[in-house]
Amino acid sequence: MPTIFDELLERFQAYLAGVDSDLVADEVARIGWDMPVRSLEPRAIDCLGLLDRIAELAPTNARPLARFVADHRAELRWGQTYTAADFGQGFIDNYGWLEVFGTRGHFVNDAAAGGLLILGPGIIYPDHHHIAEEIYIPLTSGTEWRMGEGNFHIRDAGEVIHHASNVSHAMRTGTEPLMALYLWRGGPLAQKSIIGSGGKG
Repeated sequence: MPTIFDELLERFQAYLAGVDSDLVADEVARIGWDMPVRSLEPRAIDCLGLLDRIAELAPTNARPLARFVADHRAELRWGQTYTAADFGQGFIDNYGWLEVFGTRGHFVNDAAAGGLLILGPGIIYPDHHHIAEEIYIPLTSGTEWRMGEGNFHIRDAGEVIHHASNVSHAMRTGTEPLMALYLWRGGPLAQKSIIGSGGKG
């Protein structure tokens, strides 16, 4: 009988299958989806109260994933890479991620990581970069994104945002929260990002 984790992975994969992007399709094809389950204890964080609003905001194609995560939030292991010492308590109260698969997620994968990022309203995720190449797909609209030395631009739900290795990027939410799907490959999959705009643009 499928577990909630099996269904989580299925909904994650099903959303990606509907994204019209060669970059995403190539990455999805590289991922070995027959992954062993990792036994993890659930862990809650403060920003999980945003999930119901996120599920309301998500477009039709993203809603099955967003609603499932909201309904099963207490059974999942949520993480935070940073502490209040990095960006302040206000950021920590409105930030977190769920790794679906990877080196620390609900499914074991040493070659790629995939999951969901949450940011609450009115939050700035400062410039940061990391070795791993990253694909982001916002599941909610209205957040501003910046890459390299460029300006902030509002991105709509479903847009594909690609950050090459060590390219700095930042996000700035408006009046609504952000949920974004992410895929990492080609670097340490649990690396804490390097803060600052040192990455190439």
